[in-house]
Amino acid sequence: QVQLVESGGGLVQPGGSLRLSCTASGTIFTIYAMGWYRQAPGNERELVALAISSGNTVYADSVKGRFTISRDNAKNTVYLQMNSLTLEDTAVYYCSADLTGSYYWGRGTQVTVSS
Repeated sequence: QVQLVESGGGLVQPGGSLRLSCTASGTIFTIYAMGWYRQAPGNERELVALAISSGNTVYADSVKGRFTISRDNAKNTVYLQMNSLTLEDTAVYYCSADLTGSYYWGRGTQVTVSS
């Protein structure tokens, strides 16, 4: 089994920054991709950013230029640096891991942007 544990969520004012972390543990051979999704109340879960083992990254248009995803493969950890946060970024953020066809999710961490 594989477990994903997120940290770093919280309350921040508009324009502020937060850094999310997620570490995978358990029986892990290869992680193809790690990423972040988010779900706001009443909305579907959406992709925020993805870091693929090749080094490529994918971002939702809404976060390009503001968020940066990075991975520490030695630690099976993915980070999401979020800058210039807006009210629309408020959501539960979920970490994901694709172990070459097997998908895992964290429990989520709340990010609230409010003045």
